Amino acid sequence: MRMLNGTDVMQLLDAPSCIRAVEEAFRARGLGRPAPSGTVGLPLPRGSLHAKLARLDLARPYAAVKINANIPQNPVERKLPTIQGVLVLFDAEIGAPLAIMDSAAITTLRTAAASAVAAKHLALPDACAATFIGCGVQGRAHLDALRAVRPIRVIFAVDANREAAEHFRDDVRAAHNFDCTLPASLREATRESQIIVTTTPSERALLFRDDVAPGTFVAAVGADNEHKQELDPGLLAAAAVVVDDLLQCVHGGDLHHALAALVMQPSDVRGSLDQVVAGTCRGRLSDDEIIVFDSTGVAIEDVAAAALVFERAIAGGAGVDITLDGADCRA
Repeated sequence: MRMLNGTDVMQLLDAPSCIRAVEEAFRARGLGRPAPSGTVGLPLPRGSLHAKLARLDLARPYAAVKINANIPQNPVERKLPTIQGVLVLFDAEIGAPLAIMDSAAITTLRTAAASAVAAKHLALPDACAATFIGCGVQGRAHLDALRAVRPIRVIFAVDANREAAEHFRDDVRAAHNFDCTLPASLREATRESQIIVTTTPSERALLFRDDVAPGTFVAAVGADNEHKQELDPGLLAAAAVVVDDLLQCVHGGDLHHALAALVMQPSDVRGSLDQVVAGTCRGRLSDDEIIVFDSTGVAIEDVAAAALVFERAIAGGAGVDITLDGADCRA
């Protein structure tokens, strides 16, 4: 079994390749090919533990289980990542574990890739201005991924921690040939943006209907359980809503709060991303339409990304081979 740490994963998985792999995973599901997934969660004293499982037939039949601990206070209180965990990749035909790898890096890259796939199909083609609400690891990954599918050159950075927003701004200015601004108010930024990304651990709405201009694409990423919320129910009710997984979003996405507020029903959802990618559901219907992508994280994304990492690791000799039967490890 190949063992790959976070550095290995980041070196082996670039944004464009991850976007293509995740898009193909959603297309496979949308076309009815085998791509089952499931999730289970457990509360922890200061966060949560959840496991996500999926199967996907690629160059070979793969399956994966990812176990993540999510502790939002970690970065500030302990200088530790919010998300820590492992992913185990299996040969789905014979059940053999093929690799164990750092799951935080996989989660970061595949989550941003899913938003980029959604933006590719749902954002205005000439969308060039984007607001990032949440300037941590996911905000940075989303900037890289979205720039692969849309001509973004105007950036607004918003974070409850101003220092985080300042670091984000400075890094953008250093790495790219365009400016990044810290706006005086959230609305000042979002009303000027065609893309808005929310990647926060918020438990109350941050973004409201009047904050969003016609035609905007909103990637709502932070609300991945029933306690988190980033979008006001009124915004979802006024938008076309596309989900990554309807059942997950009903129970734990921003859609969950719109349903609880009785401003939407599950039947009001336009469709799921796999249907949009496969062409069995229409995405954007007009240039003035606000579209919300409610992203809770689907495990087929993990399989697609992990399989690509594994295949590249085998081809390039990255990582370390280990055994679980008591035999000596070998480099």
